[in-house]
Amino acid sequence: MSAGKRGLLLILPLIAFAVGGGFYVPPSTLGDGRSGSELPLASLPKLPNWAHQGLPDFSGYSDTTEKKAAFFSFLYPRIVLANSRILIERDYLQSLAQKPELSEDELQWLNGHAERLRIDAEPGSKEQFALLRKRLDVIPPSLILAQAANESAWGTSRFATKGYNLFGQWCFSKGCGLVPRSRVEGANHEVAKFSSPFRSVRAYIQNLNRHPTYQELRDIRLQDRRSNDPISGPELAAGLLGYSERGQEYVEEIRAMIHYNNLAYYDDDFREAIRDLAPDDLQQLATSNPETKLLPGQKSATARPSDG
Repeated sequence: MSAGKRGLLLILPLIAFAVGGGFYVPPSTLGDGRSGSELPLASLPKLPNWAHQGLPDFSGYSDTTEKKAAFFSFLYPRIVLANSRILIERDYLQSLAQKPELSEDELQWLNGHAERLRIDAEPGSKEQFALLRKRLDVIPPSLILAQAANESAWGTSRFATKGYNLFGQWCFSKGCGLVPRSRVEGANHEVAKFSSPFRSVRAYIQNLNRHPTYQELRDIRLQDRRSNDPISGPELAAGLLGYSERGQEYVEEIRAMIHYNNLAYYDDDFREAIRDLAPDDLQQLATSNPETKLLPGQKSATARPSDG
């Protein structure tokens, strides 16, 4: 092995942590292809059947505009589904924060999320609730759509079509995913496989919500929450410096994709969809069937703005 390759192998683990943090999928969640799975919660309804469907063939489009429209129309309902279910979890979290005493089951639910989101705090403490409120939160649709398009070549990459992986997420146990053809000799990472594109979306949101690389993204989102400002993709993109070795250039590319494709429209639509929704209404949103009910413009036009 050349000295250059040996040197690269020595720094590969550091690259995987600092740059590939957004790609990492914990091995404990990969066994059944359901990475990003939700913790049991009575108020969280069963997933609609369409959430388990695979990826359409986007390679057949000769017209770029039609291809983009098809990609966004497929992915956006899955983003609304994932985010609405997180909001149900946040609502339950808030209800627990107001209780003077918690049951064993409630503490177990809190600790399950704390472990999943890498929070080290006393169970049921104010610190744990504060950190859970910061990390158990939605990601704006424009950011998800832009990164999915960028990382999956508009749903046509090998990892997207063979493993439903839309975000280039890595895993590190043999057989957990697909081996990159350009993987350096001696490396052991694979590109994770998921049971559906929805699971890829859910795992991607989990990674942004838990990995230390994306603390800035979470800080920006929390400040928006406290200021009652809209949570937007271009703003949160500033927290993606560690997602790619290209750093700021990658951030600007994602922002340019959001702007060029008018993806802020999806942020506005999602805010309208969840505006002032009660928990029961969120459950209806999280079980919408068919998926076309979650496409832009399908929600109430009378709802008032909120900081989705």
